[in-house]
Amino acid sequence: MADGSRQSKYVKLVKDQESPVEDIKPGELNLPIDVPQLEVRKCNECGQPLPESYEPPADEDWTTAIFGCIQDRDSCLTGLFCPCVLFGRNVESLRDDTPWTTPCLCHAVCVEGGMALAVVAATYNGIDAHTAFLIYEGLVFAWWMCGIYTGLYRQSLQKKYHLKNSPCDPCLVHCCLHWCALCQEHREMKGHLSDNAVMPMTIVNPPPVQEMSSGDDDRNGSESSTVNDGDHTKLEMQPL
Repeated sequence: MADGSRQSKYVKLVKDQESPVEDIKPGELNLPIDVPQLEVRKCNECGQPLPESYEPPADEDWTTAIFGCIQDRDSCLTGLFCPCVLFGRNVESLRDDTPWTTPCLCHAVCVEGGMALAVVAATYNGIDAHTAFLIYEGLVFAWWMCGIYTGLYRQSLQKKYHLKNSPCDPCLVHCCLHWCALCQEHREMKGHLSDNAVMPMTIVNPPPVQEMSSGDDDRNGSESSTVNDGDHTKLEMQPL
């Protein structure tokens, strides 16, 4: 009686009960589950887990100096006459998902367009002093914003390769030495890409698969039967 009065931990299902129906797509149960707690950053040297707030130290020197533009003639000429194109190429090399045309267009509008407007304002005599001052003030502000915009990409480059500030803050470098900074960044990424180039690999092809045809099976069968016949012929009957 005690066993009958004790409530069972199992639930008896009857036809009147309706279980919750959930739409399960084919293959949904086999999909991997992302668990953020299990994604732990590890050290490349020792493999120890790193804290979330850890940032690798920026202690690497630049391979070339800020005034070493002449070391790469192509990037020097491109940065001198078409800095927007060089900036677009640098951004494309740094970020694969960004085409070079987008940053090139932004650079051309802000920098080259601002320089052209400054030249027009300086050569046109019909503009009064107050209007010219407002134009130059707007151009200085645009130049400062362009320095911040291009300096952020320089900062991303420094974080990627753990580079030091050379010679000072990235945004300040672009505000004061914009053309030299573009050439230095291009030389730096060009050097790292050449170091990370994939070495040619030797491809070893596996041996061809050997298959047996029906003729080989017949020949092997005849050979085995011959051997068996030979074994049978060697048998002798001896009386007991």
